[in-house]
Amino acid sequence: MQHIIDRFTKYVTIDTQSDPKNPAFPSTDKQWDLARVLVDDLKRIGLKDVHLDEHCYLMATLPSNVDFDVPTIGFISHIDTSPDFTGTGVKPQIHPNYDGKDIVLNKEENILLSPSYFEDLLQYKGQTLITTDGTTLLGADDKAGITEIVCAMEYLLQHPEIKHGEIRIAFTPDEEVGKGAHLFDVDKFGAEWAYTMDGSQVGELEYENFNAASATIHIKGKIVHPGYAKNKLINSILIANEFIAALPQNETPEQTEGYEGFFHLHSHIGEVEKTTLQYIIRDHDMEKFQARKKLISSIADNLNEKLGAPLVTVEIADQYYNMKEKIMPVMHIVDIAENAMKEVGVKPIIKAIRGGTDGSQLSYKGLPCPNIFAGGHNFHGRYEYVPVESMEKAIQVIVKIASLTAKKYRN
Repeated sequence: MQHIIDRFTKYVTIDTQSDPKNPAFPSTDKQWDLARVLVDDLKRIGLKDVHLDEHCYLMATLPSNVDFDVPTIGFISHIDTSPDFTGTGVKPQIHPNYDGKDIVLNKEENILLSPSYFEDLLQYKGQTLITTDGTTLLGADDKAGITEIVCAMEYLLQHPEIKHGEIRIAFTPDEEVGKGAHLFDVDKFGAEWAYTMDGSQVGELEYENFNAASATIHIKGKIVHPGYAKNKLINSILIANEFIAALPQNETPEQTEGYEGFFHLHSHIGEVEKTTLQYIIRDHDMEKFQARKKLISSIADNLNEKLGAPLVTVEIADQYYNMKEKIMPVMHIVDIAENAMKEVGVKPIIKAIRGGTDGSQLSYKGLPCPNIFAGGHNFHGRYEYVPVESMEKAIQVIVKIASLTAKKYRN
């Protein structure tokens, strides 16, 4: 267990936040810091073909140790952490034998990680938890996945009695800003299918995700001295309020779950003359997804008709699609992962992702790529934590997938 803790804490203390405003690859230079550390680690444990390209995509190979044909499979995680909350100066805290009570993350600021609010904590009584110190995110998304892949490859190298085919691994930049798969070279990777180690709770196995789009609404106003504004001033902020109110009020992230889609207003910047609203649009069902985008546009059209001028304009851009369409024809890859979990004592939790992973885009690039748990909880904030035992189980699942794939194709 200690080697997992040591490797994970080494990785999370390297700041790798990505930047949604920078179109470069990677979007931040500091992602190279972890990538270079990983190059050294992968070479040290004995992987072959370790290659870090000019865009910070890192790939490596564990050669086959069998004399029969087995499809090449892959495991993928991302280097960057979320730009939503600071990842500078991460100080991971280790809590052995968790007792089920409040965890004091930061005594000076009275920041508590409490099971009264985060009920999932109670699943991990008696286990070793790694948390933040309350002032940063932790980075288990997705440095837990990176740790698990490296540890699993190291274990397979140390145990040649476990038979497996060729395994390719990859660590990508900029997943948190939606670009992680954009420059991923599927042909170079050379796997028939892969798994992203980027899920949360132990047991998660996912091959469905949201269809996703972004929507930016620009609203023009007209500034006039308020004392002389009768029939002249146009307040773009008030028009923005009308736009917001025209969307279904119960279809927001905080009021939806499961397969329910939503509109999420995540930025509102306004003055009288100009207001900009930024939404993300999400739905698992493609028809409902398309209807959500049409609703955004129709609200703008209705407001423009009411106002008698084209003051509201909309920009909508698709981001990624539900990988289910690409996974269903090759469901045996999900079956292998499900059986691997069962064989190592993990109860599979097969559900749809209320989000996306690199795997959703990679599946549409020709690399079917379901998602497997990495073990962390409360991603992207100060309350993030990961049980070490969950990481251990993820390592075991990776090893077992390698073994079961070879077994499946031995005959």
